Amino acid sequence: MPTQTVTTAAPAPQAERSAGSDFARLSRRMAAEGLLDRRPGYYAARVGTVLAAFLGGWYALFALGDTWWQLGLAAAMSVVFAQVALLSHDLAHRQVFSHRLPSEIGGRIAANLLMGMSYGWWMNKHTRHHANPNHEERDPDVAPDLLVWSKRQARQASGIARFIGRRQAYLFLPLLLLEGLNLSFNSFRALRSPTMKRPVLEGVLLVVHFVAYFGLVFAALPTGKAIAFLAVHQALLGVYLGCVFAPNHKGMLMVTPEMKLDFLRRQVLTSRNVRGGAVIDAVMGGLNYQVEHHLFPSMPTPALGRAARITKGFCAEEGIPYCETGLLRSYREVFAHLHRTGEPIRFGE
Repeated sequence: MPTQTVTTAAPAPQAERSAGSDFARLSRRMAAEGLLDRRPGYYAARVGTVLAAFLGGWYALFALGDTWWQLGLAAAMSVVFAQVALLSHDLAHRQVFSHRLPSEIGGRIAANLLMGMSYGWWMNKHTRHHANPNHEERDPDVAPDLLVWSKRQARQASGIARFIGRRQAYLFLPLLLLEGLNLSFNSFRALRSPTMKRPVLEGVLLVVHFVAYFGLVFAALPTGKAIAFLAVHQALLGVYLGCVFAPNHKGMLMVTPEMKLDFLRRQVLTSRNVRGGAVIDAVMGGLNYQVEHHLFPSMPTPALGRAARITKGFCAEEGIPYCETGLLRSYREVFAHLHRTGEPIRFGE
């Protein structure tokens, strides 16, 4: 079961308890601390660092030349691309800019042009996830396409989901090797979706990205090394992103249509925080504070640590389980959950 940290604290004053919903009271505490204010200095430094690493990586590709050490650069560039993805995530949530237009412009530059992933497709999918995290029927991130995320889904699984579900705890990491390709495939496929707001713009930016991406790699390297570079880069990009996002919700409460949860409890009970300090904060782009991110999606990344301490204390006051754990423990819980949910397939339940 997930490691849950529940602290005890004195009850909130009666005057505060009567002033609106639990979430409204928690929101007022966050606002009083200034945690919802934009942090332009932080994001200027972060954008500058990520762009420098991105451009530096392409310079290094040509500087290294014809050598198998390029595969080490491919691994490093997978980290850089993942950081671009995390930055586009913050832009999409208006953590960087408070207005829609600059957020969308920045998001499409980061996601479509620099990384090769459709901002519009991902935004639509991620918005539905935030509205109903871990909901068996409404959260696209736990749809039983390849993996099953609950025993109910396992009992209803068919086709490839049923085949993979038998051994999904063992296949999870190998499948992540293909996640980079999956993101690209879904990005182009979504251009035909009626929900895509600017399909032509998104399509042009994606084409420019991949023409430049393949062009630079094949211009710098002979064919064999170029293919190896692309394979390593895309495979490790998928693993990195999967290992950042998996601890956030996998293995936490799965919500069924019968459950009635208010907004606060729906977000807290389905999310897991990951401890680890500044290194984990940087590696996971602040998504290790998943509880607070789901409660306050537009809260800037550097404010999430302080927000977590406030939320943890608030949950203790209200008797709400608050889950936080170390990174390795979070992965153990994810794999254990995947193994448990596959039981109905393995044992014919």
